[in-house]
Formats: sequence, C-alpha cells, structure tokens
Amino acid sequence: MANPSTQPQPSTLNAILRLLRWDKPTGRLILMIPALWSLVIAAEGRPPLPLVGVIVLGTLATSAAGCVVNDLWDRNIDPHVARTRTRPLAARDLTVQVGLGVLAVSLLCSYGLSLYFNSLSFWLCVLAVPFILFYPLAKRVFPVPQLVLSLAWGFAVLIPWAAVTSNLDLPVWILWIAVVLWTLGFDTVYAIPDREDDRRLGVNSAALFFGDYSPQFVGFCYLGTWLMLIWLGLLLLLALPYWLGLAAALIVWSRQFYLLSRNDPQISLYGQIFRQNVQLGFVLLAGMILGSLL
Repeated sequence: MANPSTQPQPSTLNAILRLLRWDKPTGRLILMIPALWSLVIAAEGRPPLPLVGVIVLGTLATSAAGCVVNDLWDRNIDPHVARTRTRPLAARDLTVQVGLGVLAVSLLCSYGLSLYFNSLSFWLCVLAVPFILFYPLAKRVFPVPQLVLSLAWGFAVLIPWAAVTSNLDLPVWILWIAVVLWTLGFDTVYAIPDREDDRRLGVNSAALFFGDYSPQFVGFCYLGTWLMLIWLGLLLLLALPYWLGLAAALIVWSRQFYLLSRNDPQISLYGQIFRQNVQLGFVLLAGMILGSLL
C-alpha cells in the first residue's frame, strides 16, 4: 500500500479554481442570466457592448466572491455534508488565509468593474455587498435563508437597469420580483437533497421549512415568476419571440413541478432541474432580445 504522504495532493491553483466553482460553471451562469435579462430589456435589445462586457465580468467576479464567502463561513459544516465535504476549505486543501486572499481579489475585481457604472448603479453595488458577505449566516438564524440569497440575486437586476436608464422605474421592479421568485424556486429545489444533513446539523433551509410542501412552494414561485414576466411583456409591448420563450418556460416549469410532486423522485432530479433552469434562462434571454428588437 502506498504511503499516504506520497499520494498526489491537489495543486493550490486547482483548489482555488474549485473554490471559485470554475469546475461547475452552471452556478456562475445562473447569476449572469438575470443580469443579462435586465440589461437587454432596459436597453431595448441593443445594450452597449462595453457594458455587456462589464456586466458579464462583474457577475463572474461577484459570484466568485459569493462562493468563497459561503465556503469560509461553512468550512466546519461542509465536511459533514456528503455534497460539500470535498470543497477545498472543507477538505483543508486550502487554508483560511488563502480563502480570504481569494475573496479580497474577487471583491477588488468587482469594485474595479463597478467604477464603470453611473452613481446609482455604483451605490447599488455597494448595497449588495452585505447580502453577499452575510448570506451564509442566514441559514443559522433565519428559517428561509433562500430568501436572503434571492434578494442578493435581485441586485443583478437592479444594477444593469440603473446602468442603462439611471433610474429604477416600474418595469425593473416587476422583473426584480420575477427573479426573486425564480431564485427562491430553483434554490429550494437545490436544498431538498440536503434536508437530512441540514436537520442533523441544525441549519435552516426553505426545503426544511416547507417540508413535504416544498414542491408546492416551488410551483408557487415558478407561477409567480411566469405571471410577473407576462406583466412585463404586456407593459413593454414585447414582440412574439418573448411570448414563445414564456410558453417554453410554462412547459418546463410545469414538468418540473410534476416531477417534484411525485413520490420519492430520484436524487439526480434536483441537479437536472437546476441545470434546466440555466438552459431555460438563456431561452428566455433570446426571447427578450428578439422580442425587444422586433
């Protein structure tokens, strides 16, 4: 048997990339989607390319910071959860000091990009920071911590809109509600497989709070998202492609609700639903672009 000391150890760079979740890009894209929704609709389908670049890079930097913060707070909890025990800080592949350094770099990148924005967008970025830094604490003190995450996601709508229009009028708040509800829905699905671990460790989640009614809660969130997007389309007189995207969303979300409502769904279902929401988000984005241009 090989001496454990001779076993290959993960490189620091590889561990940092895993800390930033670059090995799981789905989670990075799902924050970018509502930001692009907002940007496209606010700019009527023609957002300035430099602003698109800043928004894309900004969502990557911000989501990276969120991942690092989450893992720093949960480094002593994650080892006790099957899904998270191999995360770099949980597995002690990285030190806390390295994690703090990566967090500082991510926040500095976010700050640098925020200087491109107008005053309103910049201060919305500043307001978002406490939500990013303290969301992981919510699971310890708040029965539905997914709501705090959803409010953090909501800044991805407000910041691009303000960057384009320099105001926060009714349409952006409709889109904000839609994104908050959508995030509540897909993140509750994400929490369902961890219910037993969360109960054992004494941390909260929407999946624990709603228990057997979690599928119904997710369905309510999806329905609310869909209705808000209908309201937005009617208010802005968006063209046919937008409505085709909403038709696809109704089909996908209805099927997800049906599968979640069945007795003893397979554990793989929850990850599939999460990935489907990313794919659907880009379908809706295409509908918003074309629906704004036509």
